[in-house]
Amino acid sequence: MTSLPGSKGQMMALLDNGQDLAACEREIGARVGQLLTPLTRYRNREPSRKFGIDNGGFNELDVPGLFSLLDREKPNREHCLFVAVPDIVFSAQRTLELFHHFAPRMAGWPLALVCQDGQENLPIPWDQIDAVFIGGSDGWKCSRHVEAIMKTAHVLGKHIHAGRVNTPERFHWFEQRGAHSGDGTGMSRYTHMREAIARRGQVATLFDGEAA
Repeated sequence: MTSLPGSKGQMMALLDNGQDLAACEREIGARVGQLLTPLTRYRNREPSRKFGIDNGGFNELDVPGLFSLLDREKPNREHCLFVAVPDIVFSAQRTLELFHHFAPRMAGWPLALVCQDGQENLPIPWDQIDAVFIGGSDGWKCSRHVEAIMKTAHVLGKHIHAGRVNTPERFHWFEQRGAHSGDGTGMSRYTHMREAIARRGQVATLFDGEAA
């Protein structure tokens, strides 16, 4: 199993960009790793940094591209936090079906189940995964159902990754609940969004403490 960056401490930001990661780290005020996807195919520019592999399915699922990326990054596999097994956005049932189909073909990698809306009513194959990737709709991903999944993941020693955490409020929400890493297109691309996240938690908002 992959060693965890920490428990209920600072959340690592995984950035899908070709920028200077050390500079991004200074801007965002958090540890930075790299997120690799078959959509952008950025090289792992600093192999010693931790990285995660997303399947890119929120926009367009490219299964051959994902397996090509796994082949390319195999020499760096020891630094990989998780690989998001192919999923169907907003459907936990369909995602579980894809998981059981593709997981055997991805043996040897730290696999993540992408949790989608409805996951609270379905089993999670804990013995087959090293991580949970919190996906789903905006309303679901910060709900009490997700908090319960994250608590269970902590008990079982699984890595917790949160997708689409572009705002300071959402980054803070997941960080306070013990997520180990998070990503977001906005914070990957834009300095002003990373600098906003660096100020997370300084001002209380209605979002804090809520499970929407």
